[in-house]
Amino acid sequence: MMPALRFASLGSGSSGNATVVSCENTHLLVDCGFSLRETRRRLARLGLSLDQISAVVVTHEHGDHIRGIPLLARACAVPVYMTAGTREARDLKQMPEVRLIQAGTAFLVDSLEVLPVSVPHDAREPVQYIVRNGDRSLGILTDLGSFDDVLVETYSGCDGLLLEANHDPMLLSQGPYPPQLKRRVGGPWGHLSNQQAAAFLMQMDTHRLHHLVVGHISRKNNSLSLAQNALACVSHRARQIHYACQDVGFGWLELS
Repeated sequence: MMPALRFASLGSGSSGNATVVSCENTHLLVDCGFSLRETRRRLARLGLSLDQISAVVVTHEHGDHIRGIPLLARACAVPVYMTAGTREARDLKQMPEVRLIQAGTAFLVDSLEVLPVSVPHDAREPVQYIVRNGDRSLGILTDLGSFDDVLVETYSGCDGLLLEANHDPMLLSQGPYPPQLKRRVGGPWGHLSNQQAAAFLMQMDTHRLHHLVVGHISRKNNSLSLAQNALACVSHRARQIHYACQDVGFGWLELS
């Protein structure tokens, strides 16, 4: 029997993001926007320690996704995977082992196959990921302002999906952000709205989708109730729907 693929979050939102994907003794950390001390504390909540992390993969160079990675990489001496654009976009200090990746070219972390997927976001060379273990797959898709048929097809058939529903357009337009930031967040290189997330789910093939996690929900430009209402029309597309938060992320979910 193929070992189960599990995933959990240390936190999801503009104050810090990190997702753990695990299979047996392999623990892959996707992004780390938290301090080393906070990362250690949040990992312990999941029953993990820093020295159990096998590798880190990076989506892009924004601080809420990459802030904690240089110190973590030096403390744990783990390989860090990122695109060349992400590497060039930030002074990440010295890290023991950086491995450059390209969108569309899968690589292995122990038994996990990791596929970087190019997305439209206002970063140098951003990617999101699909992680596979045998015939089970987890899609991670946050930090993009729009999607096309290629992205829909790429993520179709996943068993688990962490999908962004970042903002409510009305709240964003009336909220405290300056006009330029509002245009960035709501634009085609920003973040998916609740309605865009629902449209993505409606178009993708979800016949295998067991766990859907809605994440990266803005504290200032969204609310849990608004996200839930917008996604009610597609609630039948997954067997179970969960909502991630900034403070605790979400606990272990298993794709077995």
